Order: sequence, then C-alpha cells, then structure tokens
Amino acid sequence: MKFTLDWLQDHLDTDASVDDIGKTLTLVGLELEGVESQGAALKAFVTAHIVSAEQHPNADKLRVCKVDAGTGELIDVVCGAPNARTGLKTVFASPGTYIPGKDMTIGKGNIRGQVSNGMLCSAAELELSTDHDGIIELPEDAPIGVPYVDFVGINGVTFDISITPNRGDATGVYGVARDLAAYGLGTLKTTDMSPIPSKGPSPIAALPQLFGADEPNTARKFGGRLIKGVKNGPSPEWLQQRLRAVGLRPINAIVDITNWVSLGWGRPLHAYDADKIVGQPVLRNARAGETLDALDNKIYPLDETMTVIADDQGPLCLGGIMGGIRSGSTDETVNVFMECASWDPELVARTGRKTGIVSDARYRLERNVDPALTVPGLELATRLVLELCGGEPMEPVFSGEDVFPNTVVEFPLSEVKRLTGLSVEPMIVTAILTRLGFEISGKGDVLTVKVPSWRPDVTQKADLVEEVMRMVGVDNVPVEPLPRLNHVAPRMLTTIQNRRRIARRALASRGLDEAVTWSFISHDEATRFGGGQESLQLANAIASDMTDMRPSLLPGLLAAARRNANRGTSDLGLFEVGQVFLSDTPDGQHTYATGIRTGTAKLDGAGRHWTGKAEAVGVFDAKADLAAVLDALGVDIDKVQVLPEPAAWSHPGRGGRIALGPKVTLGWFGELHPAWAAELDIHGPVSAFEIDLDALPEPRKKATKTKPALDLSALMPLSRDFAFVVDKAVTAAVILRAARGADKALITDVNVFDVFEGSHVGEGKKSVAIEVTLQPTDKTLTDEDIEKVSSAIVAAVTKSTGGVLRT
Repeated sequence: MKFTLDWLQDHLDTDASVDDIGKTLTLVGLELEGVESQGAALKAFVTAHIVSAEQHPNADKLRVCKVDAGTGELIDVVCGAPNARTGLKTVFASPGTYIPGKDMTIGKGNIRGQVSNGMLCSAAELELSTDHDGIIELPEDAPIGVPYVDFVGINGVTFDISITPNRGDATGVYGVARDLAAYGLGTLKTTDMSPIPSKGPSPIAALPQLFGADEPNTARKFGGRLIKGVKNGPSPEWLQQRLRAVGLRPINAIVDITNWVSLGWGRPLHAYDADKIVGQPVLRNARAGETLDALDNKIYPLDETMTVIADDQGPLCLGGIMGGIRSGSTDETVNVFMECASWDPELVARTGRKTGIVSDARYRLERNVDPALTVPGLELATRLVLELCGGEPMEPVFSGEDVFPNTVVEFPLSEVKRLTGLSVEPMIVTAILTRLGFEISGKGDVLTVKVPSWRPDVTQKADLVEEVMRMVGVDNVPVEPLPRLNHVAPRMLTTIQNRRRIARRALASRGLDEAVTWSFISHDEATRFGGGQESLQLANAIASDMTDMRPSLLPGLLAAARRNANRGTSDLGLFEVGQVFLSDTPDGQHTYATGIRTGTAKLDGAGRHWTGKAEAVGVFDAKADLAAVLDALGVDIDKVQVLPEPAAWSHPGRGGRIALGPKVTLGWFGELHPAWAAELDIHGPVSAFEIDLDALPEPRKKATKTKPALDLSALMPLSRDFAFVVDKAVTAAVILRAARGADKALITDVNVFDVFEGSHVGEGKKSVAIEVTLQPTDKTLTDEDIEKVSSAIVAAVTKSTGGVLRT
C-alpha cells in the first residue's frame, strides 16, 4: 500500500524524519518496501507559455509553436496535441529530458521540415494519469520556467508498505498512523465523523436482503444515503495530486472522494448515480446467466454464490468487489446514492478468486474492515461530498446487522517474558495496549483486555504479547545461544531417512545423476509395472497420463531417458530415491532406490574412445550399482542370495533377484526386456536395478560386538587356481560358496576367472575356473599345508556340485 508523507501527517502529528518513519514502519510489522521521491523523475519538466501556435505547412495535424520556457528566448517546438494553442500555459521538456511515459529521451529533431527543440507534454507522458488526448493545461496565472513538480506540489515523499493478510486495520493511512503513534513517533489526530443533519426522508428505502436460508450471504450491514443536487466534476487539485501520488487516476469529485476515504481510513465506499437506478435496489445473489459490465470495462459472468446490488434491470454492483458502468458516477451526475457496507471477508475473497478481479475494495474487505466504521464512514463521505460538491443529504438507510467480535482476553503479564524474553514493566504494557485501542481493566498480574473492533485477528494472549513485542521492538528481543550439551546428541534421522541419504550419496558417487519424477503415471504404465489396482487410481487426476500412483520408479526414469535420447543424449545414468505405492494401505508405501544406465554410460565413462570399442551397458553394470548401494547400507552382497529370477521388466536371461531367505526380496537387477524397450519407444540397451529400502533388516539397537582392531599379516598371501567340470545348470555362486567354506581361517577371497564349454569337457557340461587366495597369519605355509587346503577345496566343491577337478 502506498501513501504520502503529507497524507500521513494529516493523521499523525509528528516531526519525525523520513528515515525514522521508514525504520519504524518495519519495526512495527508494516514492512517498508520502498520510499520514493514523487518529483525526482520529473524535476527537468518546467512550466511554459505557448506564445504562438501556427499550422505546420506540411502536416494537417501538427502545429509549430513558439514556446517561452523562461530561458530568455523563444523555442521552436512541433506539437501534434489538439489543444496546443496560442496563450496556453503547459509543461515543457527540453532536449535531453527522459520522458517516463514513453521510455525515451527527447532530443532535437526535424519534423516534416520544421525544427523542433523539445516537447510539450501530456499527463500520460509524465505518468501522472492515462490521459494522452492533449497536453497538460495549467492555469492562466501559472508562472513560467519553474519546475512543474514545485508548481503543482508533487515533490513530496511516498512510502510503499507490505500489509500482511491479518492487518485489515492498516490498509488505511489512519491505521498506519495509529501504529506509529503507539510506538511513540507522534500523536494521533482525530477525524470528524459526526452525523450530518438530513434534509428529509430518503426516496430510496432500506435495501431488502433477499437471501434464502441455505444461500451464501456476503452482505452483513448495508448503509446508503441519497445526496440530491450535487455538482460533480473534476476534484480539487490537492485531491487529484494525492491520488496520483499513490498510483490512482483521478476521475471526478464523487469517485475521488470514495477513493480518498478508502485509502485514508481503510473504509471502501461506492457511489451510484441515483437517476440510473431503476426501481427499488435490493441485495441478493446473482442468478444463473447474469453478467456485470464492470467499471474496468470488462464483462464478468456471475453465479449464484456471488452477492450483488441489483435493481429491476439486473446487477448494479458486485458486492465488496467492484461497481458497474450502468450506474457509475459521471460528471453529469446530479443525485448520488452513497454506499458504505460491511461484507463477509471470506465470501468476498472467494468471489474475487472466481472472477479474478483485484480491486482496492476487495483488497481491504477480504482483510476485515472495521465494522464500527460503517455508519461513521457514511457520515464522513457525506461531509466530503457536501464540502466539495454541495447538495442536500437525505436520511441514511440501513439493512442487516454487522458482526462484532467483542473479544475479551485474560492476559497474564508474565506471558510477555515467557514468550519473548522481554522484560517490560506492567505500566508500559498497559500504555502500549491502550495506545493501540485496547481497553484495559483489572489490576495485579492478570489484566482483562477488550479487543477493539478493528483487530479481529487478536483472539488470545499470545496475540497480545505480539502487540507488545512489536511496539517494544523485535530487535530488542534478547538473543541467547542454545545450551551446550555435554554428551553426544541422539540420532536425529529415522532409519529410512538415513537410508535415503546413504543411497543418494552412493549412487551419485558412481556417476549417476539424480532425477525427481512424478508420483503419478498412466494406467497402462502402472499395469505394466505391477500396479494399476483400482484402489491406487486417482479420483481427480490432473492429466490423462497421470491417473495412477506409481508401483515402481522405473517408468519415470525410462521416460526421462526417452526424452533425453530424443534430444540427442542417448548415454546417461539416472537414479531416483522415492516412494512407490504397492497398495493403498500404509504398509503398501515403500521407499525404493532405483537407477538406470543407457547406451555406453558405464562407470568409467560413456562414448567412443580411440583406446578401444565403446561397450554397451549390461546386466553386470546394474548388479554392480545395486551392490554398491547395499555395501554402503552395510549389506554384503556375498552374504545374500543372488537368484536367477529376473523381474517382469528384465531380459529373462540377463537379470536376477536379491533376496534374504525365501520371503524377503531386497531388489532386482537386469537389462530391460527388448520387447518392453520397443513398446516404450526406447532404442539401445538399458540396464536397471531396484532396491526396496524398507525390506532391509532393521539395524540392531546395540552392537553385539565391537569392530576388531586392524590386524595385517606380515606374511605374503598366495593364490591357487582350480578348474571344475560341472553340469551347465550349476551356478558359479554355488562353487564360490563351497570353496570359501573349505577353510575360513586361510581363504580370504575366491574369484571366477574363466568359464568354458566345449565338446572335450562333455555334453551338458562346463568348465569353471576359480582363483583362491590364501593368507597365512602366524607362519609360512608348507607344501603339506597348501596341499591340505587344496584337497579340502576340491572336496567341498565336489560335494556341493557333483563336479570333478579338471585335469
């Protein structure tokens, strides 16, 4: 909200500087957005006299003017304004002056063969209004050559503050002044709102409120007053300048008065041309199909939830929002029906959102206007109309009843210290609340506080503490460091939060980029990836391809890969850690860590290189990523079951399942099935994995044993190779597990380094070669020790697989 310094001083007797006022506004909660010097941008414009205005010889709509701008010589200016004429006093801009309304700097020119050394300006070009039909006309006695802003008095200061939604009382300059006075920056002035004697009964009766029992009713109390015989027209220059300074365009005296009261006291008004009202006006809800031709020259469709003031021909005004053109006040208005009404803030806001109208009235009314100002506001408006336009006031008419909170709060003074840390004397607390308009009664440590009508947001003792705090100063609240703890802080993250963090770090460290995809996918994709149940379909989907809760993170990642490939990036690695939905119960919501690699995006980089062929990603890249996450989470992949049971989305021979026992599945890995890739419009290889972070076993509350000290052997390790001929169905994992178990004290590692199939190893057979690493700890191994371990390895593998040592 904007207001000028002189407007503020109409309500606040203060000699505080602009800087002090600006700082105080922010301190009391009315955040200062900026301070503007109204005339700073217009200092270069001066008053001038058109000595002569002759027809341009080469253009019908141009005139060549001789202008006296107080420089001692006449200046040639070519002007196209229809009101440019000999003897006119106006505003002149010399070459080099910036014209804000045109966003340009004027220079010397030659227009149709005539020299032009400046510009005669309209109000629109100075951004004082939208009037661009002609140049500014000044009074005949206006001096020549003085800055225009000094002549018209618009060289003051404008404050722009931000109003929070609960402070409807601060949407008027008077309310701002009240806060500044309560802070101690001056003395609040009173305004005469006493009743104006009436000249007779009103020809317009009290407006009946025609609302059904179940209909929304925006209107609370409606007040109106007919003022006959007014002389409307332009408002006084001081009022026009005040409105222009805050960004409003003066219209006519009646309308300008309503804006002045709205901005000055936060009390919106509306003026009707009474002669344009057909029949008895009423308050009712709009009917289906009705529209309002509003004052902003737009036509708005109305519905049955919107309250209107209507006559026999339809809506005249949208209650609490905006008036209509049909009954608007013009310069020809003689009889004015002035409205001052109270409206339901929530319903005003709802109507405003539906129509999209953002008006000054809506801005104030949806923030709660003081209900006690309805009658005094009408009297103030009447007084101003009589002073500026004359006329005869009829008796005011009212309908409905307003809502007064009448809130009373029992306020323990100790709450100020408890909630803010401020030590404020009881007398100061009482003085602050009294200056803010609260009525204080009671003595001792607990006060009884009656909340004023303009502060419906104050409902409890904490609100009163806030009032005291903002007047004492938020910057005075003591700042104390948190007490230092002398022990280790407890764990702050939950198990699943910690797992998410670890999984993200592990996957990012492997070169994958994190993605965040929608939790909603299409029904076809949900069904394809194991979901699609009716219970997981959205009742109000935001799009046709976002109808189901996702059962997997893969659809989103694959869609991202497809979009990147379509834009030329076919080699990429992506991962996501997020929620999947297996059912509509709490237990059906799991956290997955999922990743994909496409093209040649392997761990050591992507793309072609001269050192060798670029290999495509495969099943073992997915397994390695999955293993890295499990390892970071404290799960050794060598100690879980790796089963040849691929997921539905995986290539049947190039995928697997990670499990803990027969019932607990930790995840899946593999290459995307070629048929699925084709149906999903994905070209090239894709490796993928999924880990169910919720399926991992809970960590033990207490460690069963401490981690042993690092014990490195001083003896050299040695390795031995073994090749076994086994059935093709035997997996390498069985061979490795058997070899490791042959001697757990000496054997530290077992790896497969060769797999061979051929006619000389037998039909239905294969040769699997393993390397076994032995690490002695207390003595060097003898040939007998090595032979003993080797025999144990052969025996263990033979027993587990039925194979034989290849010779």
